[in-house]
Amino acid sequence: MAEDFDFQEQDEQELFEHFRIEAPKGQALLRVDKFLMNRVENTSRNRIQNAIDAETVLVNGRIVKASYKIKPFDVVTMVLPDPPRDTEVYPEDIALEIVYEDDDVLLVNKAAGMVVHPGYNNYTGTLVNALTFHLNQLPTLPGNTGRPGLVHRIDKDTSGLLVIAKNEWAMTFLAKQFFEHTINRKYIALVWGDIVADGTVSGYIGRSTKDRRIMDMYDDPEKGKWSVTHYRVLERLGYVTLIECELETGRTHQIRAHMKSIGHPLFSDESYGGNKILKGTVFNKYKQFVQNCFELLPRQALHAKSLGFVHPRRKERVHFEVPLPQDFQLALEKWRSYATAVDQQS
Repeated sequence: MAEDFDFQEQDEQELFEHFRIEAPKGQALLRVDKFLMNRVENTSRNRIQNAIDAETVLVNGRIVKASYKIKPFDVVTMVLPDPPRDTEVYPEDIALEIVYEDDDVLLVNKAAGMVVHPGYNNYTGTLVNALTFHLNQLPTLPGNTGRPGLVHRIDKDTSGLLVIAKNEWAMTFLAKQFFEHTINRKYIALVWGDIVADGTVSGYIGRSTKDRRIMDMYDDPEKGKWSVTHYRVLERLGYVTLIECELETGRTHQIRAHMKSIGHPLFSDESYGGNKILKGTVFNKYKQFVQNCFELLPRQALHAKSLGFVHPRRKERVHFEVPLPQDFQLALEKWRSYATAVDQQS
């Protein structure tokens, strides 16, 4: 089986650390930045200051400034980018489709087949290797995370938009938006079956007990993490449906697992059973037609179409969109032609 699972993949919420520290009974009055410097290992004053500026440091549930004085029994919570790891990333001259770039953020239209960050079995040729080359052609320094600038990701064989932070301030600011689910993300997917109405899939998503490379849905919160996907029908094409998915959460393989759980796996998704003929006729002509579509689109029919977020420096909402890639578009056109021909015969 063509494997695209990265054993170092993490959900977006796991790309940053979460701290909760309660000040002891005998705590002397102390500025919150100094308090955190004393309590949080492997960090710097600059990282803490960035977190305070990005309003990811709360005391008793309220945003505070660096000058706030910690008192006994205060509860301090903080979100920081993922902690340092002993990973070195080398720059590689790989072409990138850059949608937008300024001093703080970079948006790329990732091609299907490109792994986002180095990990098990994929140590070169990743988006991070390409970014490291693009951004001043400097390698990732030893002790860095191995995922410079990444606050979210998409699967290897999913195409579409990714936003990358170009500095720590931007990374912290964007991380907060992902953590609070205020990023707007829409995907286009082609799924098996006729979806009769728009809807929402929610539930706890976790590793499959039968195959650790894929995800399953559970009723038990102990077995997974809460996940929500809203979907709406864009086009009905007989045995397949084109839909738009909007994410509330960003779990591993979320759309792929969600759509399979309601009986509509993504077209050509090998890991989730969508690479077989699941709907349609028994005629050889139809079987050959579907096989031709699989050959045009030899990966899951999923594309990250749009991203909307508050810009870290401009503090205004920005929105970006990219069109369907050629492989997806060609397969979609074949299904449109097929559906039209069937309608004309009926």
